[in-house]
Amino acid sequence: MTTDTGVLDTVAVLIERVLDRDGAAAEITRETSFQDDLEFESIDIVVLGTQLADRYGAAINFPRYLSTLEIDDIIGLRVGDLVDYVESCVDGP
Repeated sequence: MTTDTGVLDTVAVLIERVLDRDGAAAEITRETSFQDDLEFESIDIVVLGTQLADRYGAAINFPRYLSTLEIDDIIGLRVGDLVDYVESCVDGP
């Protein structure tokens, strides 16, 4: 895992776009919860997954990533978890 804040910043901006909240990116950290803090709904996840693939290419398959998680892990998903996943796909195995 890298410590590149560029991925976190990019993911935060994409989340802000999905939620249509100007300025929300500044408040999004690695500890931000998709469900509790951002109140993400399933359609938001779909849109975010599409935007991630558009930004980072075919290496990012958010639905496949989510399918590897248990329901409790999905409910507790944090922005940092997604950032780690994106970094692992961009950096390669």
